[in-house]
Amino acid sequence: MGNKALFETRRAKVRVLYRVFAASLFAAICLIWVYRASHIPKPGEDGRFGWMGLLAAELWFGFYWILTQSCRWNLTYRQAFKDRLSQRFENELPGVDIFVTTADPIIEPPMMVMNTVLSVMSYDYPTEKLSVYLSDDGGSELHTTLTWSLGGS
Repeated sequence: MGNKALFETRRAKVRVLYRVFAASLFAAICLIWVYRASHIPKPGEDGRFGWMGLLAAELWFGFYWILTQSCRWNLTYRQAFKDRLSQRFENELPGVDIFVTTADPIIEPPMMVMNTVLSVMSYDYPTEKLSVYLSDDGGSELHTTLTWSLGGS
């Protein structure tokens, strides 16, 4: 098998288009800032504090937008190869305990609880390293019966 990569990194294909869009949006944000800063009402005019509040909010959200562009400017996608991961580390996987909790068979129907337990039991994980526990805080006899029917103890 060799040492095949566990994941693949690809750059987004529409980077140039997004950069043009981001640059035009940045120009629009700057124009809004200039307009708000140059048209602040004079002291004593109505709406001065509202205008300044809007300017402060637009400055805040504009700077936030600029900061978030660091994640979007060089957009990359990563795809993990789960089959290679399990082939490479099958013997080194840790034991996993999963607890499914329930309290009231009226609010949490037993069929839904058992479907959850069966879904967990069907995980693609070595069965000798996976333990599933049903914790019934309400002490429902129905949950106990269903657990026994699944082969639990």
